[in-house]
Amino acid sequence: MAKLINYEPKKVNALLMTVIPFALIFISYVVCSAARLEANPNDKLLPSVSTMIEKVIALISQPDKRTGKILLIQDTLASLKLLLTGVIVSAVAGFIIGVLNGSIPVIRRVFSPLATVLSLIPPMAILPILFICFGLGDFAKIMLIIIGVCPFIIRDMENSAKAIPEEIIVKSITLGATTWQILVKVIIPQMLPKLFSSVRLTLGSAWLFLISAEAIAANQGLGYRIFLVRRYLDMSVILPYVLWITVLAFLMDLVIKKASRKLFAWYFK
Repeated sequence: MAKLINYEPKKVNALLMTVIPFALIFISYVVCSAARLEANPNDKLLPSVSTMIEKVIALISQPDKRTGKILLIQDTLASLKLLLTGVIVSAVAGFIIGVLNGSIPVIRRVFSPLATVLSLIPPMAILPILFICFGLGDFAKIMLIIIGVCPFIIRDMENSAKAIPEEIIVKSITLGATTWQILVKVIIPQMLPKLFSSVRLTLGSAWLFLISAEAIAANQGLGYRIFLVRRYLDMSVILPYVLWITVLAFLMDLVIKKASRKLFAWYFK
């Protein structure tokens, strides 16, 4: 008798097992929404699916009366600009510092404790400090993402670099490789796939910091729009925006995953 731990669902079964939880959530929402609307047709907490679809169509087809722009597109571009800037800067800085921390003991003694302490500071707790120091513009929001994400990437890269078998380093030194050659030809190639994985794991946190910052001080962006319509309890806008953020995060995760497997096919064999 096959053990459950060894059972691998076939492709069709796997697809059904993936879809079932989402279908149950959707059905539960439809049932609860219908019940609330039947009791109170003006209820805003659980709007009907048709109402949300109408609202989404309006958001992507009707220009805003004040700015003349399509709100959903405007908010999406504004948020993605900040998010991608913060994540890219965090990835580059985290990779460089993390690899050096994990490879060179002298550098590790200087920067590793600092990265550890920074990773333990709740980024949202220093958001007022960032607004005071850098103003209420985009730079403060980008800094929040960097402070929240970069230390974790540094620590992840450091631990991954330290986990490289010592035999590889010893053999490189025996063959006459310099410190720079070991970094460039031995350590960095092995760390690049892990960087992509680390960025994927921090995307959720990056979105959290961005939405929080936009909710406090912004005049556009996905987080700004959600907290703006919150005043009117307009769940027909809030729920689609939350769903859209989820879709964007999923697509970003998928793109990074596909790119890493394409660029580093040797690592995933």
